[in-house]
Amino acid sequence: MNKQVIRQNEFWLRLDNAAKIYPAIRSRELTAVFRISAGLKQRVNTAQFFEAVHALENRFPYYKVRLRTGFFWYYLEYSPLPIIIKSDTDRPCHAFDKRELMFRVLVKGNTISVEFSHILTDATGALEFLKSLLLIYYEKCGTEIPQGQHFFRPGDIPSNEEYEDAYSRYFKKVPSSLIQIRKAFHLPFPLNRPFRFSVLAAIMPLDQVSQRAKAYNVSLTEYFIAVYLFSLQHVYNHLPAPKKRRNNRILRIEVPVNLRKVFPTKTMRNFSLYVLPEIDLRLGHYTFEEIIKSVYHQMRLQTDQKLINKIIARNVGSLNNHFVRGVPLFIKSFILSKFYSIGVSRYSGVITNLGKINISPEINNLIDDFKFVPPPPSKTVKVNCGIAGFGNKIALCFGNITSSGELEEAFLKLLSGEHINVTVLNNENHIREVEENKEITSINQGKKIPFPRNVIMLVKKMFHV
Repeated sequence: MNKQVIRQNEFWLRLDNAAKIYPAIRSRELTAVFRISAGLKQRVNTAQFFEAVHALENRFPYYKVRLRTGFFWYYLEYSPLPIIIKSDTDRPCHAFDKRELMFRVLVKGNTISVEFSHILTDATGALEFLKSLLLIYYEKCGTEIPQGQHFFRPGDIPSNEEYEDAYSRYFKKVPSSLIQIRKAFHLPFPLNRPFRFSVLAAIMPLDQVSQRAKAYNVSLTEYFIAVYLFSLQHVYNHLPAPKKRRNNRILRIEVPVNLRKVFPTKTMRNFSLYVLPEIDLRLGHYTFEEIIKSVYHQMRLQTDQKLINKIIARNVGSLNNHFVRGVPLFIKSFILSKFYSIGVSRYSGVITNLGKINISPEINNLIDDFKFVPPPPSKTVKVNCGIAGFGNKIALCFGNITSSGELEEAFLKLLSGEHINVTVLNNENHIREVEENKEITSINQGKKIPFPRNVIMLVKKMFHV
């Protein structure tokens, strides 16, 4: 790829395997938009920040695209639209207009945020973009960036690997029949009125959480999955008997896995798969220790590389089928939306862990924390959770579309009972401490927190199969 190609509007991309479902299911509320925020220790310097964004303007052509409709598939086409810097309105993860790019840069006070559509990338790609933006911003502010520091520098020509579809690269044709998965338990809480998406953030010391995870011999992600499952069990156990009988008793969590840690690639597009640890309440009540043990073994089994190869083969192979490729887009979209509805019925919640974020010692000292807000959940799942670690802080952000905070209360109460100091950012962004073993009573009641010139190229893009 070169700048001449971009200038002639000939740069376009097929959607990667993970992105293909989102145009079929996205709506004003189910936006498929997520947010990553960096809280700085000082207020953002507007002039230097605008310079930093402008410097990155043409470094990510695979993000400066708009969604186009072909006959068989959607595709992404380069757009000359500038990156717009917006003031943060406290309504996170709202939908993108068809006339704008599918990512935005937001600023408010001492916080810099980026929001991306999952059509473009996953959280890892968005985080790399934000880290590069922060490095360039601080460089503009006079901070010396150490030699050898990896980030996407203005003026560099993107490598082909940055915008490859890594799913297709690592696709191996192996036997991979569909697996029947039973429907899962779903939270019975009533939905809020539109716009119903609210966010509750909680901060806690990373060393305290790490200490508890090590005590159980599990990773941080496995620890939080167990807390989530235990909290779901708490919600189920407190339902009236008639609702218990009407609800499924399998509690299952969808957990994204970053495949870049399994298969080497520099792709800045989607490259994740999901694992589904579960507990079955038909077998009886689970102690927290039993859930921890079960999650540990399930995660080891489900993240085995050979099994991941099989899942990639199933996902990519099904959409590359010659019959499927020849089906018109409007029929594909209808089928994909039905598959999505079936899919979300199979899990009770979603938890995404970005892991511990690190930039460089010089820049780390200028940043207070990172937060990850997952996309608004479906009306079936209702609540999800995003996790990001930085320094000695770990931030949990619960996305909720209901009028209840019972799940979050149970989740944070368990952490408090595990001798972890939890600080909740409430609806007015004030801070309060959650005392150990004390009831959490007023957490998140749903009020808040908040045409190309080259005709041949056009035909290729619209009818690619």
